[in-house]
Amino acid sequence: MNEREFDYINVIPFVDIMLVLLTIVLTTSTFIATGVIPVELPKVAKKHEDTLKTRTIEIDRAGQIHADGRQVTLDELSVVLGKDSREVPILVRADRNVALQGFVDVIDLVKRMEFRKVSLQTVERR
Repeated sequence: MNEREFDYINVIPFVDIMLVLLTIVLTTSTFIATGVIPVELPKVAKKHEDTLKTRTIEIDRAGQIHADGRQVTLDELSVVLGKDSREVPILVRADRNVALQGFVDVIDLVKRMEFRKVSLQTVERR
């Protein structure tokens, strides 16, 4: 039996596969870079207020507590939060160098008041 060696390699299937992979990578990277799917939202006649607004609690580097931009003590924070429904989302923003005890005091107060939607805002390390 006389076997013949290949004189060439057919690269067309390889190029087809590479083009499909390139399309997938470009599509995926566009979605990852923007983080959202571009959607043009419908318009309404008038702006509707959200029934549940997020309550923001901030703790600065000095340990001062701020509720929605106004400086308060821990007792005043208890009064401010006491007026809200327990379904109101609470966002805690604390300086990374704040004393741990001040942060724990605020979180403890929120937990004792039985708020169900509590989150801590952070930033991604670069």
